[in-house]
Order: sequence, then structure tokens, then C-alpha cells
Amino acid sequence: MHKQRIAFIGTGIMGEPMARNLLRAGHPVTVHSRTKARAQALLEEGARWADTPRDAAHACDVVITCVTDTPDVQAVLLGPGGVIEAAREGLICVDMSTISPSETRKMGETLAEQGVILLDAPVSGGQIGAIEAKLSIMMGGPAETVENVRPIMDTLGRTVTHCGPLGFGQTTKLANQVMVIHTIMSVAEGLAFAEKAGLDLETTLKVTTAGAAGSHSLKVLGPKVAAGDLKPAFMVDLQQKDLRLVLEYAEQIGQPLPGTALVKQLFAVLQAQGRGRDGTHALIDVLRQLAGRRP
Repeated sequence: MHKQRIAFIGTGIMGEPMARNLLRAGHPVTVHSRTKARAQALLEEGARWADTPRDAAHACDVVITCVTDTPDVQAVLLGPGGVIEAAREGLICVDMSTISPSETRKMGETLAEQGVILLDAPVSGGQIGAIEAKLSIMMGGPAETVENVRPIMDTLGRTVTHCGPLGFGQTTKLANQVMVIHTIMSVAEGLAFAEKAGLDLETTLKVTTAGAAGSHSLKVLGPKVAAGDLKPAFMVDLQQKDLRLVLEYAEQIGQPLPGTALVKQLFAVLQAQGRGRDGTHALIDVLRQLAGRRP
């Protein structure tokens, strides 16, 4: 069976294991990142290197981007040396970053003028989900193109969902982030309350994860809080980027999100303390400080 040739641009915390899973599935993979050293392990495992996104896209069927923010995607796709310089009819770009839905649609229109189809496909599941190919992938774009790349997406994730036209994948991801940060807030507040009241956190977790309060965040992050382990499953800085996107888009569509705005301000306290690379569950330290305790 023919394996589609893939250009993978962005080999960071998420991109590297995703590209590795594609290699292991037998796809010819060409990689590009801002720093070649970040891709060295993939090169040793059989990936090819390209000096620019244009070069990566030139001999591939599908281009996948997984970079940090909207300007990064714009530079990769439309900037000097970008994918658009290798544009041709039938080339498919799949952006798996988390970026602005409205800017995604604009980039799609620009690429479409050159015959290139853009899909948005942000993911949820974090680094572990990327490593284990268990990501939830939220896709936007033409249904027939989504089906064209579904075998690739199935290599990367456990759940692949077509959410609607271009931009709807990003919009779904932003809705996901709103819900996620509220569960993190509930975990932080509940455990801060339990701790202040003198409860044993491990016992509290055992009870609450088995009841109506149970959630993925409580199950995964609660034990980390109890153990004093604030290493990131997802960094505060990256969460703040996502929440900025949420609030910008919410303003565009006229939807107030007061709770989300509050949590963003609380995360800003951690950033002001130089803790932007801590995990999002470090939010409990802000609540401890509000109660007059030293974290």
C-alpha cells in the first residue's frame, strides 16, 4: 500500500513523537525545525532533513505543521522560504498547532489561490498522548480532504473527529481549553481547601476521584499536587497562549467568558513569579498565597 510522503515542520515536545510515529508506520518523513539539533533523533531514525519549509514541502504529498502560535504558522506557510513557495494543485497542509480560528481561515484562502488545501487539526492529550499515539484530533476543512488524510491522523491519535469547515477544529480546541482550565481550577481550589482544612490529600483524592468530582485533571494532576510535583504535563506559558486565543475569539463572536478571564489572571501571577514553565496544576500555589501561605 502506498504510504503518503509527509513533511513534518516543528519537532518540539509534541511534534517529535508525532513525527516518530509516522516514521514507525512506514511513511517517508522529511522534517524541518528552527533548530536542526531538535530533529537529530528523528534524522537518526530515518527522517530526512530540509533546510526550509519550502524544501520540506517540495517532494511531499502532505505537509504537517506543529508549532507554537499563529505568527509561527503564518511564517511557515506563507513567509519567505515557506510552504506556499512549493505550492501546487493537490498539496494538502494539516496544521496541528493551536492558533487563531480566524487567521486559520485567512491562511486557507491564501493557500487555496495556489491550489493548496489547508486543514486545521489541533490536538488534545499532551506529550504522553503524542508519544502513545492516543491524541484527540479535532479537524476542520473539506470532508473529502479530511478522509484523504485520515489514515495519517489515525497513526497519531485515538480519536479523529471532523468538526466542520476550516477553522472549526481550532474553535473546538479552544472550547476544549476553556473546559480544561476550569477543571484544573476546580482541582486546585478543592485541594487547597482540603489542605487548609487539615485533610490528608491522598485520602481526599481517593474519595473524590471515585465520585462525581472525578475528572481526567483530578486523576492525573491531583496526585502530582499531593506529591509536590509541579513539573509540567502542560506549561503555564502555553496554557496562557491558548487562553489568549480563547478570549480574543470570544470577543470577536461576542461571548463573555468571565471564569476563563479570571483563571488567566491567576496564571499570570505564576508568570510574574518566573514560573511560566511550571505545570498548570501549579495554580494551587496561587490559591495558597491568597490564603497567606507560602507555597
